[in-house]
Amino acid sequence: MAAKAALYFTVKHNSYICCMSKANAIVMSGIRPTGFLHLGNYFGAMRNYVKLQDQYTCFFMVADLHALTTHPDTKELKENVHRVLAENIACGIDPDKAALYCQSHVRETSELYLYLNMLAYLGELEKTTTFKEKARMQPDNINAGLLTYPVLQTADIILHRATWVPVGKDQEQHLEMARNFVNRFNHRYGNVFPEPLAYNFGEDLVKVPSLDGTGKMSKSENQLATLYLADTDEVIRKKVMKAKTDGGPTAPDSAKPDYIENIFQLMRLVSTTEVIAHYENAYNDCSIRYGDMKKQLAEDMVQFISPIREKAESIRTNESYLHDIMEKGAEKARKSASETMNLVREAMGLHY
Repeated sequence: MAAKAALYFTVKHNSYICCMSKANAIVMSGIRPTGFLHLGNYFGAMRNYVKLQDQYTCFFMVADLHALTTHPDTKELKENVHRVLAENIACGIDPDKAALYCQSHVRETSELYLYLNMLAYLGELEKTTTFKEKARMQPDNINAGLLTYPVLQTADIILHRATWVPVGKDQEQHLEMARNFVNRFNHRYGNVFPEPLAYNFGEDLVKVPSLDGTGKMSKSENQLATLYLADTDEVIRKKVMKAKTDGGPTAPDSAKPDYIENIFQLMRLVSTTEVIAHYENAYNDCSIRYGDMKKQLAEDMVQFISPIREKAESIRTNESYLHDIMEKGAEKARKSASETMNLVREAMGLHY
């Protein structure tokens, strides 16, 4: 640990540069147990989380409470939580290195969520992009939890006094709100929390395109154009073979249309350099056969996804192992949360 203390990195935040010792940095991230993890989750997040757990103190959470804002029926919740946990471990998260836990198992989250709600204002919550989108999608279930989603998300993060939060573009507004809530708390009660900053993976941040060329892969939308880590070999092959193509280039060294570039981008994730070079050359000299390319991509995807799927399935069916993992992770998270809440109650004057 002493060796790590000498290493520093920088991140731009607003108009200043923040320097943080790696030894002291805390990373927090969560994923809702709704939908299935897919190739975009792996290359956009999980692969980087595996690296982070070797460098920082990491808290990785299955956000079951967040799931209730859009999925109030809990009949399948346990199964979904187990599946997400199993897939996280199958992707390389080591429960001995990181705290891998279930959100509802850390009761301090709800207490901090309550206190932070006193610092959140209706007007700012109603303006949140994700709230407006979710309200439009579920007009018959615009609940208070949906409105205060950013407040609960803030509680998840600052409960561990995390400094780094790996987030996508769609969560940047929530992280900005988290900093606002932190500053309000610190201004009113004393300096308890650091401002959480977005962790940017730079060149390691990969956006995985959908197979239909219309956007990125999604947990719940565009299911036929998304490769899930739970897909069978045959389903993977069928999805890849339906990927959008055209009649091929009509002139040497032509620019690739977006949907063709998407196929090459997917191939760069899982295929060998020799295979990629072969099809790049074939495209440039107008001899490419997209059917052959998609067959190759399908087999390479099968070879990549099937070991993750099989390992995750083996873990998912071992409930006692998953129970032990959740308890071990929750114990780490509760220890961190308890220390934070003692500081919070002291700062707020709640020790009577």
